[in-house]
Parts: sequence; C-alpha cells; structure tokens
Amino acid sequence: MTISAKEKADVIKEYGQGSGDTGSPEVQVAILTTRIRNLTDHFKANHKDNHSRRGLLTMVNKRRSLLAYLKRKDVNRYNELIQKLGLRK
Repeated sequence: MTISAKEKADVIKEYGQGSGDTGSPEVQVAILTTRIRNLTDHFKANHKDNHSRRGLLTMVNKRRSLLAYLKRKDVNRYNELIQKLGLRK
C-alpha cells in the first residue's frame, strides 16, 4: 500500500525540478498518484477495507487541491503534469 524508498526516489528524480526537490507540486502529485494506484489495486482484493478507503479519499482530495493550485499558478506545468501522469483529459 505504501511505496518503497526506491520507488519514491525514482518519482522524485523523474518529476523534480532539481536534485532533492521533494516540495514542488509536481513531485507531490506524482507521489500521491503512485500511492493512489497502489491502493486501488489493494481494494480489488480487499473490498471491505473501509479504513484504508478513508485514507484513499484523503489522498485524492489532497491531489485535487495540489492540481488546482498548480493550474492557478502555471497552466503549462499543469497540462504537462497531467499528460505525463495520464490523469484526466
């Protein structure tokens, strides 16, 4: 359900704007997306796990607010990110 340190480092390296960039919205959204995808796989086998479902909804809302922030600040970076991650549109 969580991602390993190596997976997280790979995501940071791919979406970060510099070395050690963990705070930019792109990196945060990419990490949340990875965790959300892992949890959706978890729910295919454990459909009654409502405690984890609440955490999933929290992560989805956090990702949505980060994407809204990024869209307000820089539309080009937003469009590039959702295209790379394969999110909407």
